[in-house]
Amino acid sequence: MIRWRCLALSGALVPLGLWTKVYVGPASAWVAGSLGGVLYVAFWIVLAMAFAPGRWLLRVSLTVLSLTCLLELLQLWHAPWLESVRGSVLGRALLGSTFAWLDFPHYALGALLGAALARWFCIDETRTA
Repeated sequence: MIRWRCLALSGALVPLGLWTKVYVGPASAWVAGSLGGVLYVAFWIVLAMAFAPGRWLLRVSLTVLSLTCLLELLQLWHAPWLESVRGSVLGRALLGSTFAWLDFPHYALGALLGAALARWFCIDETRTA
């Protein structure tokens, strides 16, 4: 039951994250450029927690945050094969295309959000560790 709640939540985060890319309205530049990053990190944490025991929440959150930061740094590398991957919609969505220092605080916020969501939806509090 817990796993399915986690999977459902991660599934709900996908269209929300995609919505940030097409949102038009107040703060649309921030929504498209930064809120998507917050939701991206939260999604991966919640998804990973669907397959990891609840006691690993801190480890999963820090791992996802670290990997996301590494992906951001990878955007500084413009190898031809990497640029071809980034040329696709899926590659750009997963790897990003433009490096920005200001993405790092948003990734940290996403890790906090993802950990909170995972704690609420993906951990069975009745289970003893």
